[in-house]
Amino acid sequence: MAVVDPTEPSQFSSDNGFGLGVSSPLYWFYEMTHAALNPSRAMADAAKLFFNNPANPLAHTPIGKSMAAACELFERTTRRYGQPEWRIDETVVNGKPVPVRIETMWERPFCRLLHFHRETEFSHRQDPRVLVVAPMSGHYATLLRGTVEAMLPNHDVYVTEWVDARMVPISEGSFDLDDYIDYLIAILRLLGSDTHILAVCQPSVPVVAAIALMEANGDDHVPESMTLMGGPMDTRVNPTAVNQLAEKRGADWFRHNVITKVPFPNPGVMRDVYPGFLHLNGFMTMNLDRHIEAHGKLFMHLIEGDGDSAAAHREFYDEYLAVMDLTAEFYLQTVDTVFVRHSLPKGEMMHRGYRVDPGAIKRVALKTIEGELDDIAGPGQTHAAHDMCPGIPDHRRAHWVQPGVGHFGVFHGSRFRSEVLPRVHDFIRAHD
Repeated sequence: MAVVDPTEPSQFSSDNGFGLGVSSPLYWFYEMTHAALNPSRAMADAAKLFFNNPANPLAHTPIGKSMAAACELFERTTRRYGQPEWRIDETVVNGKPVPVRIETMWERPFCRLLHFHRETEFSHRQDPRVLVVAPMSGHYATLLRGTVEAMLPNHDVYVTEWVDARMVPISEGSFDLDDYIDYLIAILRLLGSDTHILAVCQPSVPVVAAIALMEANGDDHVPESMTLMGGPMDTRVNPTAVNQLAEKRGADWFRHNVITKVPFPNPGVMRDVYPGFLHLNGFMTMNLDRHIEAHGKLFMHLIEGDGDSAAAHREFYDEYLAVMDLTAEFYLQTVDTVFVRHSLPKGEMMHRGYRVDPGAIKRVALKTIEGELDDIAGPGQTHAAHDMCPGIPDHRRAHWVQPGVGHFGVFHGSRFRSEVLPRVHDFIRAHD
């Protein structure tokens, strides 16, 4: 989870006596603004269709193309992006295309376990079972679509799909970091010991915590291996700007300034959350020049008729701009435990009254992967997991720093497919 500064201290923030911000109208203002723009968005969409219509003589002129491009940019930059579809219908197994069916294998109020079932005569072959733990950090699990697609030909893939907190009624109760760890333990027990777990970014700490608790209890369902990718295991190592922000602000600042209540008519009305639009605002402002340049290029691609480049832009931003809310208790506990107090590397992390001891992990192989240019989880932060787990034999450990990639390049893109994934696959096969 990247901790970003999405807003200056708000004059509307207060405290309800339970440690969470109350009834900040921030979310209500966001909803009202979005609703107020609906007519303008509809007009822009209609104008785009008008200027794109081949029967319209203006569609073939620079003015018409510019108007259509401007209308599309306005509609896209003011739209609310819903949860994307996985769009994984087939894969290739043994050189042959086979259909893929997505099944829900397990479900709780805040998470669904998806199985990407390959419907093939080769399904009996012993491909390793891999549980991909998606980050619960503001984006949907579909952010890992490319990761899953790349793994499907040689792995039996399961993915945690976390639920948008604003869609969970308050009657379902709370969800914090302890609950997150409990969910992981329950899923590992469901899948069995012949499972390999892969944590992408934020889940690295709770994955290690869950396995440490299972090892300490002699649980027979611990996985064969765990692979941690770009995870903030110890943010004291090579701290990045987002790590320094968390330490500077402290958990109380986030509690008073970024927590708000879900407004009506969402199913989770009155639930305290860290809203996704604040998370997105923080990420966008970190690289604002780059995003402005990208949208400027989209405008030119639309005018020039470069459909492929425009389609690539749409695909990326349809995913990037789709965000979800996090429960306030999970967000604040994660900020405090991982980024402020560094509880796990200090040996001070607690789970329901029990100390989490990564030194108890002995049966699970460990691989860590980092990006050379990662500005969210700096190089060395994920590797710190090896020092936390001295009980793992040396021959069951591995580490890789991927040259030339940042945070997202660790689990997505051409270098992930060509250089990172083969190493992950070899490590899993070696310990299967």
